[in-house]
Amino acid sequence: MITFIIGLVILFVGAAIYGSICERVMNPNPAAQTPAIKLKDGVDYVPMNKWKNCLIELLNIAGTGPVLGPIQGILFGPIAFITIPIGCVIGGAFHDYMSGMISLRNNGEQMPSLMRRFLGGGVYKVYNVFVCFLMLLVGTVFIYTPGDLFVAHIIKGDASTLSAEVMTVYGVIFAYYLLATLLPIDKIIGRIYPVFGAILLLSAVGIFFGLFINGYPLKEVWEVGIANVHPFGEHFIPIFFITVACGITSGFHSTQATIIARSVTNEKYGRLIYYNTMIAEGFIAMSWAGAAMGAVGFGIATDENLFKQAAVVVGIIAQDMLGSVGGMVAVLGVIVLAITSGDTALRSLRLMLADALHIDNKKRSNVLILAACIFAVVAVVLYIAKTDAKGFAILWRYFSWANETIAVFAFAMIAVYMIKNRMPYIMAIIPGTFYMYIVSTYILHAPIGFGLSYTLSYILAAVAAGLYAFFIIKYGKSLTSSRNLR
Repeated sequence: MITFIIGLVILFVGAAIYGSICERVMNPNPAAQTPAIKLKDGVDYVPMNKWKNCLIELLNIAGTGPVLGPIQGILFGPIAFITIPIGCVIGGAFHDYMSGMISLRNNGEQMPSLMRRFLGGGVYKVYNVFVCFLMLLVGTVFIYTPGDLFVAHIIKGDASTLSAEVMTVYGVIFAYYLLATLLPIDKIIGRIYPVFGAILLLSAVGIFFGLFINGYPLKEVWEVGIANVHPFGEHFIPIFFITVACGITSGFHSTQATIIARSVTNEKYGRLIYYNTMIAEGFIAMSWAGAAMGAVGFGIATDENLFKQAAVVVGIIAQDMLGSVGGMVAVLGVIVLAITSGDTALRSLRLMLADALHIDNKKRSNVLILAACIFAVVAVVLYIAKTDAKGFAILWRYFSWANETIAVFAFAMIAVYMIKNRMPYIMAIIPGTFYMYIVSTYILHAPIGFGLSYTLSYILAAVAAGLYAFFIIKYGKSLTSSRNLR
């Protein structure tokens, strides 16, 4: 358990140090008038207090990713206890903080608009299509996974087919998502999230302390090593980072940070709302990774369970650690994570499409028509995913890869912003270049991509990553100093 403790120290001490550095770099101005104040419209621009914003941000970004991802990622061994916190501190939390703060200083613009502002019209068009596709996948995934978890673990039904039980649960989630997409953010999300937050915190804390109370055996990195650890022969790079995804860095988070930017009332709250909430997600990821390793050590789960049935492992761990009642609360916590990411994914999609198509959100008819179109597409994708034996597996793989690819775009935007404002842009270039290497390697090798050998994929990905860094720096420095890029 020493490696696990070291990882927690890296996470929290690293966050205190690097978070402070990020804040000094951005130099938040408490006197600046935020979009929530100067553009208040009662729908999307709605002032809310910092703790409510903090809780909403956490619930928005923490889907099933920091649970299911680390459960599978721990198959790479205890090195996960080191890479998760390091990546979270210098990658994910930095990514979320900068995305939110840049939006805060640009009238609460959503990510596509920020792409156009800082990277130009060409990148904007590519990103806009890409991120809208991702939001549809997120909305679909976060109806599918919490719905199946609820049917299988709460009402003990059969979630393997599109049964009446499954359709009913999906329908309830769908109805909630529709309300969350249509209503002003403070009318439903701002009021119901404290309840969701209590469930989330109880489940996360329960799993963490359960590790120690139940004496779950955790391996040490010096005992296992870091090479050839995965029982099914998966390569650490890129598979680990694609698998864990949200527990380290997630492009999806940037789209959620810009939503909250329309509700923040003081720039000084940015570190708490953005940076620290990602650290909290890292803690959730560490807790479930430790629980998964301990479950295998105790013999209540197998490597194959972790690899192929991560959602099933959630129920096994929760039941063993916390008993029937506590286990149900833990499973509900995971369900809450998914639902509270799915609702804002679809809300974010509506906002981004409205911005791109210049649709007036103040007209209720416009909001309703746009939401109806979005939900019709989600319903079709969900039906295909549930009725085709391989449909959801394919969607999940594309979702995971697309999620990290969106982060590559976000890091590029952040880097250009930092270059123009004479900030240490290397803070964005390093994680951005690393993830460019990861997503390139994955898509070049994967069967859903180009199917190249790993050797060739590594070489081509290195070239792509180098070009990524070179052109971002060159483009950022080429922009005229007179251009307004606050």
